[in-house]
Amino acid sequence: MKNLYDILGISKGASQQEIKSAYRKLAKKHHPDANPGDTKVEEKFKEISAAYHILGDEKLRARYDRGEIDEHGQEKMAGFRGQRASASAGFGGAEDIFSEIFGNFRGGGFRGRVPEKGRDRKFAIEIDFMQAALGDKRRLTMGDGGRTLDVAIPAGVTDGQQIRLRGQGEPGIAGGPNGDILINVTVKPHSFFRREGQNVLIELPISLPEAVLGATVKVPTVDGTVNLKVPQGSNTGTTLRLKGKGIAGSGKGARGDQLVKLKVVLPDKQDKELQDWVEKWAEKHAYDARSKLKAD
Repeated sequence: MKNLYDILGISKGASQQEIKSAYRKLAKKHHPDANPGDTKVEEKFKEISAAYHILGDEKLRARYDRGEIDEHGQEKMAGFRGQRASASAGFGGAEDIFSEIFGNFRGGGFRGRVPEKGRDRKFAIEIDFMQAALGDKRRLTMGDGGRTLDVAIPAGVTDGQQIRLRGQGEPGIAGGPNGDILINVTVKPHSFFRREGQNVLIELPISLPEAVLGATVKVPTVDGTVNLKVPQGSNTGTTLRLKGKGIAGSGKGARGDQLVKLKVVLPDKQDKELQDWVEKWAEKHAYDARSKLKAD
């Protein structure tokens, strides 16, 4: 049998707490219920449990370090009782440790333990607006030996939504199901798109001629740029609808629309010709732009 310290992967100068921690980690990894049908794992589990029975007991450990007992707990020196520090009689303190992890323990098995679901693991990710609208993939690092998991971000995911990956969490106990992975999603705001339910809203600047005379203009959508017809006489606040250009619905739900709110924008620089023309036009076409604000 190998040196007991080597079996637990610790140095001879390890503290009792370090021995306990090493055993907990190895016992959880190599327990037969977590590796059904694997005889090599079962033998490994028995080996580390027997090692902890001796090293986890300060008196037995001291005797082992002095060479009075061997790796099996058998007396090695004359003058001591011909008895073994039986590593097979329930593993002493190992039973207490292991019951903390897995429940009632009996020679590597369970006694009257109700199967329990493994613990869930939680992650948080941040994605941009377009990834949320169209869906994407994100690779997560589990932190257990560098294992990675590729996660599909569904199209239409909302800010604050939680994605559940069933069975990808911690192993179950006593034959219970594995836990899940829970991913909390944060969606970063977009510079000009805004979401309202399944619809996407955008404010689209148009020029004075486009507003007065009408025009066909290009407008961005989550799927790319499309042409939009601006009717003659369009005003700031006029809202046009692009059917099916919004956010995908969950499951087989209908996709939303894109709502385009027009905003008439004058030239940055003052135009004398435009000012003169508007002044003459206003003399014959005066109107009250704020009539709707008057009290009844």
